[in-house]
Amino acid sequence: MRQSAAEDQGPPLRARYRRILGFAARVLMQTWWFELVLPRIGFTRVAESSRERRMRVLAQRFHVLAVELGGLMIKVGQFMSSRLDVLPPEITTELAGLQDEVPPVPIAEIRALAEAELGVPLSRAFASFDDTPLAAASLGQAHRARLSEADAVDAGFDEVVVKVQRPGIDQVVATDLAALRRVAGWLRRIRFIADRVDAPALVEEFAQTSLEEIDYLHEAAAAERFAENFAHDPRVDAPLVAWERTTRRVLTLSDVTAIKINDIDALRAAGIDPSDVARVFAEVMFDQLFTHGFVHADPHPGNIFVTPHRAGGAGMPGASSASSASSASSVPGEVHPAWRLTFIDFGMMAEVPEGIRRGLRTLFIAAASRDGKGMVAAAQEIGVLMPSAENRELERALSALFARFGGMGFAELRDVDPREFQGFAVEFGDTMRSLPVQLPEGLLLLIRAVSLTSGMCSGLDPQFNIWESIEPYATRLLADESGNLVQDFAQQAVSNAGVLWRLPKRIDDLVTRIDEGSVTFDTSRIERRLDRIDGLIRRGVSGLLFAALLIGGALVLAVNPVLGTVLMSVSVLPLLHTLFAGLFRRGPR
Repeated sequence: MRQSAAEDQGPPLRARYRRILGFAARVLMQTWWFELVLPRIGFTRVAESSRERRMRVLAQRFHVLAVELGGLMIKVGQFMSSRLDVLPPEITTELAGLQDEVPPVPIAEIRALAEAELGVPLSRAFASFDDTPLAAASLGQAHRARLSEADAVDAGFDEVVVKVQRPGIDQVVATDLAALRRVAGWLRRIRFIADRVDAPALVEEFAQTSLEEIDYLHEAAAAERFAENFAHDPRVDAPLVAWERTTRRVLTLSDVTAIKINDIDALRAAGIDPSDVARVFAEVMFDQLFTHGFVHADPHPGNIFVTPHRAGGAGMPGASSASSASSASSVPGEVHPAWRLTFIDFGMMAEVPEGIRRGLRTLFIAAASRDGKGMVAAAQEIGVLMPSAENRELERALSALFARFGGMGFAELRDVDPREFQGFAVEFGDTMRSLPVQLPEGLLLLIRAVSLTSGMCSGLDPQFNIWESIEPYATRLLADESGNLVQDFAQQAVSNAGVLWRLPKRIDDLVTRIDEGSVTFDTSRIERRLDRIDGLIRRGVSGLLFAALLIGGALVLAVNPVLGTVLMSVSVLPLLHTLFAGLFRRGPR
């Protein structure tokens, strides 16, 4: 029903829907031919030798399709680029460069939508509104503006950035999701895909994230929550929300643009060391993960600014209260940088649920004790491994990893030959793709955030090692968990003591019952199974005897026709036993 609703939106959307399905159908047919048909008719080598090139061409074609269609397809490509758990590297690498940059919407259409949402002409809603977009993306575009005098007094700032959705984006998103759900239904019926990935669940996770991203009220609430988390941290700021000029499709935030975090020349011109920025940025991102459980999942250079403090450390107009509260919350003697990190664009946030946090704690503890089996158990707790996963290969790979790197501290890993890391990475990639592994949406966004963080920090400081930033949090996590471990061990010891205390009495009771003859064993199932095995063996022997008599009779037929005929005739008897012995067995089966 969903797809038919999408087709009812009009010719352009119907054509879009069919184009997405057509592309998916061609991909599935190609995959079926090369991965199923060719290996079955003896052309496995042809399929394997062409796989890398085919995957790369497929990703390139989807790249072109996503750019042409825009809308949610660009988000789909970005989503796929991070699915290292279910997609080969040829696809993820090609799609990693897919940028959400599209031609801007004509200003007349933007004005019409914004005025309809706000209920007043833009000339009344804002003292000024820049017709030239600050940025244009597939779901919306941003314009600079100035609040009216009355609104500025209420808000406490006047320079703002107004995000306005692209007209008709709701229908485009609904159409794209309907097509994706249809494709997921196809994939669910293909066994070798369904065994490895729950495609409908993936689509629903992606749909939830996408629908939240086009709800600007959700983004505004996320911006406020992020600002509250760092309200007393002088390192971090976020824009403030002008709620009087914010709706589901229009978002008005204080203008906090400053030096882009990756603009190394501008940072140095402002007297800011890029390596310090890398260190603080990593600390802030891991604070979000381990302390707040609410992580900015799209920390690319366009979404983070480095804002120098004003003379005396005063906060900048339109920023959250973090910088203004810094002097009050600072620890005596602690040195804070003369700048802060300002985050924007909170449409993609990763909530870290308790289940994943608990699984991550288990994962850290298992890693600290070099317990490969424990790490697999933690992966199952987090929800990474599907129920059908065969874990022995993963345990073996983890054991090999610990045998080589387990005795090293995080910082020591810097001295390891990168080629050795690459070898382990290739092996792990192959192992993970051979397993029915699927990352939950929350964990996927966390991995995306950590990956972007690592890349950003390495760009700012070539000597940056992300493990050094993780180490303090891992140490603290293990320390916090130690109390729980002691309690768990104590409870287990009490439980074991109770079992040992009752064990002699239970053994004595069992011996008494055996002496009295009151203990019986039901062996009927074993007997039936042995009976079946015996029958199978007998029928197998009969089959061999039939083949021997038939072939022997055929061989001697030309030399001794009488003997050959007798042997071939007698072979019918073992043949009949082979075919019909199981039909005339008596007794329970």
